[in-house]
Amino acid sequence: MVPTLNEEHNLPSVLGKIPDTVTELVIVDGGSNDDTVAVARALRPDATIVRQTRRGKGNALVCGFEACTGDIVVMIDADGSTDPREINDFVQALVDGADFAKGSRFAGGGSSLDLTPSRRWGNNGLNGLVNLLFRTRYSDLCYGYNAIWRHRIPALRLPATQAGKQAQWGDGFEIETMINIRAAVLGLSIAEVPSVELARIHGVSKLSAVRDGLRVLRTIMAEYAGRRALTRAPAPIPHQRQAEASAQPRQPQPGYRSVLAREES
Repeated sequence: MVPTLNEEHNLPSVLGKIPDTVTELVIVDGGSNDDTVAVARALRPDATIVRQTRRGKGNALVCGFEACTGDIVVMIDADGSTDPREINDFVQALVDGADFAKGSRFAGGGSSLDLTPSRRWGNNGLNGLVNLLFRTRYSDLCYGYNAIWRHRIPALRLPATQAGKQAQWGDGFEIETMINIRAAVLGLSIAEVPSVELARIHGVSKLSAVRDGLRVLRTIMAEYAGRRALTRAPAPIPHQRQAEASAQPRQPQPGYRSVLAREES
């Protein structure tokens, strides 16, 4: 799944690197005023193109989740910063036993060519806070290269996609933090996958370190306050697929870093 907003110049490189093993491509557009949608249709006529209902990356991801039909959903960025050639690594982490595969620029073998000192400082601080509050061992909180079994998504209870007023939180970049926290609170098996963040190919990042950092902080505190309600009322799992849908959270196989330190009492 690829959320887009004015990425006509980056899509040729990004879509051209998607492995042949990917059987479904969902592109979510946030109201681009360039030729993003036309370029996407020309490059991948087989892709499902979705118009998101509100603004922000979070809303784009949730709209994309609703359109996906495959067993596994991998989230990549349209600006070229996430390398599609790593998709198979994320899929393998799930096949090897994880429920949620979390990309990390700081796990062994990972790195970043696009991380400014201020973003690194902010990420480290927010990452440490999440690990403290939720007893996790994430090494990279604010990185959006992730994969999950589709049947696990409803339990995350992400913001609804109805058009209209923005969600209180979860419509922006903080969606990644929300997913990371809720996966941990629900006790899903989480594996970190080393990933190399590349520099954006064309254009300017839409992320604001201060504004979006504050939204992430607000999300962390709100999620901490509501964590027990999430575990008491998990959403039902639709579209049960073979044994995967009924399986309990499992431990990832050797080769991936487990994130959960211990269960909360």
